[in-house]
Order: sequence, then structure tokens, then C-alpha cells
Amino acid sequence: MSQLHRLRPEALAAPESGIVAVMNYGRTLEGVIPLWTGEGDLPTPGFIADAATASLAAGETFYTWQRGIPELRAAIARYTTNLYGRSVGADRFFVTGSGMQAIQLSIAALAGAGDEVVYIGPTWPNFAAALGVIGAIPREVALDWTAAGWTLDLDKLRAAIGPRTRGLFVNTPSNPTGWTADTETLRAILAIVRETGITLIADEIYARFHYPSAGEPAGRAPSFHDVMEEDEPIFFVNSFSKNWAMTGWRVGWIEAPAAFGGVIENLIQYSTSGVAAFMQRGAVAALDEGEPFIASQVTRARQARDILTDALLATNRVSIVAPEGAFYSFFSIDGVTDTKAAAFAILDEARVGLAPGTAFGPAATPFLRACFHRRLDEVEMAADRLSDWIRRRA
Repeated sequence: MSQLHRLRPEALAAPESGIVAVMNYGRTLEGVIPLWTGEGDLPTPGFIADAATASLAAGETFYTWQRGIPELRAAIARYTTNLYGRSVGADRFFVTGSGMQAIQLSIAALAGAGDEVVYIGPTWPNFAAALGVIGAIPREVALDWTAAGWTLDLDKLRAAIGPRTRGLFVNTPSNPTGWTADTETLRAILAIVRETGITLIADEIYARFHYPSAGEPAGRAPSFHDVMEEDEPIFFVNSFSKNWAMTGWRVGWIEAPAAFGGVIENLIQYSTSGVAAFMQRGAVAALDEGEPFIASQVTRARQARDILTDALLATNRVSIVAPEGAFYSFFSIDGVTDTKAAAFAILDEARVGLAPGTAFGPAATPFLRACFHRRLDEVEMAADRLSDWIRRRA
């Protein structure tokens, strides 16, 4: 007899990841180019791993600061100050066991059973699922797809906020769409947040993977840091995963007003009780020495984006716009309506691993996501295989 009745309905309702389902199948096949998950193909750079190894050798294997070691919090403050041109103190930063945990803790601080949190979609499915697990209610405001790309209807966003809304989650640059809010849009979103009295969770994990047009500043995407007031109640969630090739390390951070510090520290204590000190030493090295590595990764990702976009457009059967940020192509294929089935067919017939749009919510159903943050020769090969598959279906 099944014992599932012993578990909470919210836990039972946690959705299976559509991305993981494709990955699990594709791992059994030979010769697959894996564009399904959100990471690059390079291992963590040696200067980061060496710092962690030295820490281990020095015996830093004990319980550590709940908020993060002081050296890492100071390094994140320096990094943030340099990136956004405004002085930020270390007392605003809290080290977490991944960007995902940063999101979970921010949710836990704001919402509970029956509360609503609005989010701009399509987006990474883990956010809505994490809300559902605690009994909160996710409310999606879908971006509109046009020939020029993805756009946000601010009136639709404002209308989605009701009396039970506790927060708004905004991921820009976006996974999976690549949508990147400009400064005026960020200012308008923040005005709605202030007007309604809710709290903003700003996921800017992909901020460094930004591909500005000629004449626009390089180095990062527009940020809520550019338009916020001093000490405004915003939870910024971030991660070491993308910029520094540290996805397997599971280290992230929250930036929030120092007044929230005691609460955030308690939430860390009652979940993971802190991040291993040796991993934090590696994170310090990433921040202090990693700018050349980031620059090289962004340059390569932009080239890969253009290779894949141009190849898919050349089929004349794909709707796609080169993303302004992140490292995903999000596209639809004429005549393909079941993207979950298409993802499995493409694995079998073209040996390219993609994530189906069905994994990212209703507005994403007609689309497929390809992570192009890989070696250029692999991206070219994947683009050729996909183009051939698409043309064969014409």
C-alpha cells in the first residue's frame, strides 16, 4: 500500500522538472550535445579551486559564520560597489547555499500559506515550485512575444497585484527568454512595487551576461541598483554559479537591508547552518581575481548566441530573436506544438539536448530553450544538427 498519504499535499504537488526528464533520457544516448541545462562547459578555474584547497589544507572544516565569513561578505560588497558605482556595506550581504536557497529564504521571509507572490514569466520553474511547496500561490504575469522579442505590459503587471500579494519576483536578464529590462522599465516596476506596498525579489544572476547594442555600456545589464533608493526593501538574489563556472559549488548570496539581517541569519541557521568555509574561500578568490574570466566567458557566449541565432533564422521556419542577456536561445518552430515531444524527438534524431518550453509555464509552451554557453565548435555542430532536423520536417 502506498504511504504517500502521509505527505503534505503541497509536497506531493511539487512538479517533476521537465528539464530533468529530458536530461535523464538524453544521458542514455551517445553523441548528444547537451544544451539542456543552464551552465557552461568549463570547469571552475584553478585560482578558485586552489583557494578552496588551501583552506581545506589549513583545516577550515568547522562550523562557520551563519551570515558568511567576514572576508567573503566584504568581497561581495566590494564587487557590488564596483559593479554598480554606489557604495554598499558588507552588512547588507548574506551567504547562502546556492542562488536557489537565496530565493527560498527570500520567499520564506515574505510569504506563507495562502499568500500570493507575482512573478514575470516565462521564468525558471523552480521559483513557482518553491512557492507551491510552502503553500503560497504563484501568480504569473506573462511577457508578450512579438516579432521584436519579449515585452512587458506594465498595466497587466499592476492588475495582477491584489490584497494577498506579498511580493514580486523579477528575473532580468531572464532565464529562459533572455528578456532584459531597460532602466525605464525597471524604474516603472519599482514604482508599482512602492505604490502597492509589496516587496521586490530581484534575481539578477545573469547580470554579467549582457549583450548591449553598439554605443550602450558594456559589463552588466541594467539593474534595480540603478534606480532604487538607499536601503530600499529589496531582496537581491545572486549566485557564483554562472559568472565563475561554479554551478556544482552551490554558493550564492542575498543582498538586503541590514535591518533584515537577524531574520535572514535565523533562516540560514534553521536550514543549512551556513556554507562550508573552504567553499567561501574559493568564492572570495572568484570575486577578487575573476574579472578576466568573466569577460572571456561573455565574449564567447555572445559569439555562440550569434552562431545559433543566425543558423536557426536561416531555416525560415523558426521564430527567434537574439537575446539581450543570459545565455539561452528561446525559439519556436513552425508546426511544432508539443515541445516536450519535440525535445525527445530531437534527442533521438539529431542528438541535441534542449529544454522543452512546457517546463517554464503556460506562456512558454510553444518554445524550446537551448543553452549556448559552450565551445563554439560544439555550438556550430548543434546549430547544424538542429537546422537539418527542422528542414527535414518542412
